[in-house]
Amino acid sequence: MSTQIQLTHSRWRGPGPCNMTSHIQEGRTHFGAGSGSRRSGAGSGSGVSGLGKHTRSHLATAMADGPVAEVLLKRLEAADGGLDTANLAAELGVEHQAVVGAVKSLQALGEIIEAELRSTKHWELTAEGKEIAREGSHEARVFYSVPPEGLAQSELMQLPSGKVGFSKAMSSKWIRVDKSAADGPRVFRVVNSVEDEVQRRLQLVQSGQVEKLSEKEKSELKKRKLLTEVTLKTYWVSKGSAFSTSVSKQETDLSPEMISSGSWRDRTFKPYNFSAHGILLDSGHLHPLLKVRTQFRQIFLEMGFTEMPTDNFIESSFWNFDALFQPQQHPARDQHDTFFLRDPAEALQLPMDYVHRVKRTHSQGGYGSQGYKYNWKLDEARKNLLRTHTTAASARALYRLAQKKPFTPAKYFSIDRVFRNETLDATHLAEFHQIEGVVADHGLTLGHLMGVLREFFTKLGITQLRFKPAYNPYTEPSMEVFSYHQGLKKWVEVGNSGLFRPEMLLPMGLPENVSVIAWGLSLERPTMIKYGINNIRELVGHKVNLQMVYDSPLCRLDAERASPQTQEAA
Repeated sequence: MSTQIQLTHSRWRGPGPCNMTSHIQEGRTHFGAGSGSRRSGAGSGSGVSGLGKHTRSHLATAMADGPVAEVLLKRLEAADGGLDTANLAAELGVEHQAVVGAVKSLQALGEIIEAELRSTKHWELTAEGKEIAREGSHEARVFYSVPPEGLAQSELMQLPSGKVGFSKAMSSKWIRVDKSAADGPRVFRVVNSVEDEVQRRLQLVQSGQVEKLSEKEKSELKKRKLLTEVTLKTYWVSKGSAFSTSVSKQETDLSPEMISSGSWRDRTFKPYNFSAHGILLDSGHLHPLLKVRTQFRQIFLEMGFTEMPTDNFIESSFWNFDALFQPQQHPARDQHDTFFLRDPAEALQLPMDYVHRVKRTHSQGGYGSQGYKYNWKLDEARKNLLRTHTTAASARALYRLAQKKPFTPAKYFSIDRVFRNETLDATHLAEFHQIEGVVADHGLTLGHLMGVLREFFTKLGITQLRFKPAYNPYTEPSMEVFSYHQGLKKWVEVGNSGLFRPEMLLPMGLPENVSVIAWGLSLERPTMIKYGINNIRELVGHKVNLQMVYDSPLCRLDAERASPQTQEAA
């Protein structure tokens, strides 16, 4: 149960001490000097009990700034054994919290005082309970509202106590309802008089005789929210081993003047709190996505990769699909999966010599392939769209690489946004980031790809990996990469990979003995795994909790090099 500190004054009742309360009620802690009861000895000789409300308020404020601590020490010096903070607050006519603050301040100075937290429980009437103790229970008021000749039920229910009192009086068999009355249901008395036990019990509590009630009776009153159990918390203060009535304020700063004059030797300094948190600086905070993006980029650079240009969110179908040996009738080119543009609807410039080689490979085959055997259309290839993957940028980079003679091995990477017409759920968005790595060299195999992926994800701190065979139009063989998500308690796909097909590479002009391994993954899913986020919509979009951005670590230290515990699935 969380505890909230709240100060409450009860109404000033004339001469004598101000009544203040300290209790725990409905999960709250209140500090004060009693609720509705006078403390013995309070008010006599205090010099403040008879002051007006305005004067007392100013006095309480002034004493809370320091004098209350001095008064506490002087009272403690004269006391036999110790004193209670609630009694002292009542005597001084100040809020109990002011006395508690003085106790805490004195405790911070050393062993001047000792304070023991004490708590006692008692029963107290609620606001409704006080009303019933004064005016009677709802059922009694309903009973006495019914005249001997009876009262229409509709009229009875309009009374202030009608709804609650009617049901209680009926269950006590004080009244009855005649539904056959001519003017509608009518209520009559069953007995001549009643004993209002509820009022009697509440008055016993009010007069301090709660011990006369049984536990069952108190429980029933509590259930009706007429009675509440209160915990009174106070401090019992006694002298400490270093007790003194003259306490000098400890210095908190060592000034140049103290050093030059040597006065620091005669000063008492407050001990330095090495466990205290410093003041948080006002500054910007990186989103977890940006942090992980920076980490991915650093990993690629450490592994010798060069970043590809990815500044074209709008791409032609040729570079997004056709250049990757993806047929024009492929389902991914449907509007249900891809966002096509209306203006501009088509790309105007394409490398036509390369376009003709791609057309021939699709429609007739070549380079050892029979192709797809369909009528390839240039109009379809010109359609503009929001790129569905950064592999379009990889195709452009490999095409530029093929134009350089002689061939030089290369390693490329890219991290940027892509767009797909996805159904939104806990792991999918219509706009997300894709990370892609490409290695072009002689004689690369599937083993090289798996080894690079292990090294890549190990640097990221993800060692629980699984590889699953898959199909991609432009890679053969192909593999999906899975990682175990501790938050979702399941294996989540984090990437796709494979070797680019010859039908994609050879039309570009790359040598026949050159292989290209590639892999792509989302930026959002690894971020979710690393930060324990179960719903991608809590990471990106209007549901992002900015406090999460503020509280996320500045850097993560879980990406240490470790022996891979990679699990492979055939």
